[in-house]
Amino acid sequence: MTIRNILIDLDGTLTDPKEGIHRSIRFALEKLGYPIADEVDLDWTIGPPLKGSLARLLNSQSDELAEQALAAYRERFAVIGLFENQVYPNVAETLYKLKQQDYQLFLATAKPTVYAKQILVHFELDQYFTEIHGSELTGERTNKADLIAYILEQEQLNAQHCVMVGDRQYDIVGARAHGIDTIAVSYGYGTPEELAQAQPITQINQFNELIECIEQLNQRRKVS
Repeated sequence: MTIRNILIDLDGTLTDPKEGIHRSIRFALEKLGYPIADEVDLDWTIGPPLKGSLARLLNSQSDELAEQALAAYRERFAVIGLFENQVYPNVAETLYKLKQQDYQLFLATAKPTVYAKQILVHFELDQYFTEIHGSELTGERTNKADLIAYILEQEQLNAQHCVMVGDRQYDIVGARAHGIDTIAVSYGYGTPEELAQAQPITQINQFNELIECIEQLNQRRKVS
């Protein structure tokens, strides 16, 4: 079953959103009266659903407090934070080549679709994607397995013709739930231990290695 559809994560895979996410989290917690020290590591917050990460930082079981933190986060992120972002090397060139080779590219991010679209348009990456899929502001589809199920249904895709590319365990586990192979990128926010435990089918160290990687996977599929 030849790979024709490539589902691609955003944060930690196409772009490095660290500055915008970290600053917006600190803004939110400061506003709510729960400031965090500059030396506190926030890298783990990039990837999983944000509301849960905010609750963990607040050390609170209160859903209302987590919602307040999320609203405060978005107050800054929606205007400033989403553009405090950097595209990783070779991303645009690689997406262009993949599209020229007739692969269908679908963004698959836990980030709300409204923000994901703005980011891709801002960095002129939207032109390479057949469709951009993310979560809702209400929290729907922040789980990667739910998101991928939605994409498969909406786009009428056969999972056997798909591959998922991402940097965190959530990408790998979410794709596996639907029988989709995953290519992990090692330069994102998933630790080597995390990725080793999640067991993607393979890993790449730079985004431009994706083209050859998919070619090799397709060759293996033909042989088997």
